Amino acid sequence: TKQAQLMEVLKKEVRAMLIAAKAGLTPEQLEEQYMAMVCKPLPLHSLGFQSTLELVTQMPEVVRISSSKNGTLILKAIADDSTKGIAKLVANQKVKPRKASKKTATKANATFPAKNSKNPQSFQTLSARTPVLPGAVKAELQDLLSSSPLLLADLDKAFLRRFGHAFQYRQYGFLSVFEVLRSMSDSVVIEQTKAGSLLVLRKYLASHIEQEEVPQASAAELPPLEPICETESFYQAALPMDLEPVQTQAIDLGGHLKQNQGFEQFPPTPEIPPDAVQNRSLCSLPPLKKKCLVGVIVEFVVSPSQFYIHICSTEASYKLQDLMFEMRHVYSHKVASDKYIMPESAVRPGQLCCVMVSKWWYRVIIHRVINDREVEVFYVDYGHLQIVQKSWLRFLKWHYLKLPAQAIPCSLAWVKPVEGTWSSAAILLFKHLCRFKELVGIVDEYVNGVLYLFLCDTSTKQDVYFHSVLRDMGYAHVCGENNPSQEFEELNPSALYVQPSGKQGNAEVVEPDLHLQQESRDADSETATLKLDGAEL
Repeated sequence: TKQAQLMEVLKKEVRAMLIAAKAGLTPEQLEEQYMAMVCKPLPLHSLGFQSTLELVTQMPEVVRISSSKNGTLILKAIADDSTKGIAKLVANQKVKPRKASKKTATKANATFPAKNSKNPQSFQTLSARTPVLPGAVKAELQDLLSSSPLLLADLDKAFLRRFGHAFQYRQYGFLSVFEVLRSMSDSVVIEQTKAGSLLVLRKYLASHIEQEEVPQASAAELPPLEPICETESFYQAALPMDLEPVQTQAIDLGGHLKQNQGFEQFPPTPEIPPDAVQNRSLCSLPPLKKKCLVGVIVEFVVSPSQFYIHICSTEASYKLQDLMFEMRHVYSHKVASDKYIMPESAVRPGQLCCVMVSKWWYRVIIHRVINDREVEVFYVDYGHLQIVQKSWLRFLKWHYLKLPAQAIPCSLAWVKPVEGTWSSAAILLFKHLCRFKELVGIVDEYVNGVLYLFLCDTSTKQDVYFHSVLRDMGYAHVCGENNPSQEFEELNPSALYVQPSGKQGNAEVVEPDLHLQQESRDADSETATLKLDGAEL
């Protein structure tokens, strides 16, 4: 029968994958390996199985199931006559111990060699990095699992039903769902059950979410988000990397704004809560040390001379996610939401507040008032400007001032556009280079509050330096110095509205707790050369 033929082929494939894995594979790792090799999931349903564990139990002549010390199930191959030789070679392979390199950036700070050294311009090559799931997408997955565990087989349908768009993990650089889940192992656990792989949110996060049940807000309570840039994707709506820059300018408000009777009326607000933020500013993150290496994610791009980054650190990621969860729980209740409605007199440029986008709440600063119904706001944690409804705004609670603004304004170091301004092709290429990847940034200097840094993609076999790509494509000159960004000189919302960390009594230069401790795969490849227009840095 077709099922029997499929089973025989599958046994050979499973045996081949398990033989190659000296230490064996977990059931989820086997699923991931199969997906990577065959480009489709294990044919569980076609063979009448509910889970990978149930499948391998029907292969006693192929798979040996054991348990590790921590209780994890491990699958190992049982070699047959045709594969005994290969199994013996794999068993005799020696595992190279990883040598701790003195040049490993254990604190994300690589000190450059002295000028009189034999190779004065070299610095270490960081090992290839795994893809990175945007924080907003992580929050969606965590929210999806917050109510109850979910079978892996139901993930796609549940995600689509909950958020109105598919879970397109491949666009972030992941080859399989298991790669995604492995990147979230700190918050999501995969348990093997008879029904299949079960996704469970870790208890610390689940308990945090369950402290207060989130009601489903009706359209009357909170206005729904209108489609932004013709996409339903929450990430694209909230963090639009591909949007053209919004043309903005400061305006003089003059007298008080009048509210027409035909427009939506704001609910009456008897008094402003004592913990509502007024006349206060967020502070920025402390400055980074010159020449240090930092893990970064580019959140929003206008051009190579104007973009915003997030620093990659577990602590910072948790704090921002926790803030998003807490704000959602607080402001999603109608009583609390109505309490923090902003009166017309408070809706003015420079006012720090929060706004709802796709049922999530973000810290923003009002940049300008468009009309009686709309304002343009600056997302302090992501870096972009967006026009939103006034009725979506709420006062920010005082407690949410503690976390510094997470978006850092940046320019690519040592480059200037060939044509005087960046061409559309150059901007598109730069966006493509930055998209959904964790990159390595080499800090050069700060100019007028803007961080100038080199960007490097270490996820490929050879490190890719963005300034070199722009130069080689004929879009940029490498000039060996930093020219002030024309775009940021015209408009830099961070400089307008966010206080430097020094102004808050915290001016010390710090080294962030970043994940740059990975060692190079090849112990002999410890340094690399950053070439700048024929010269070396």
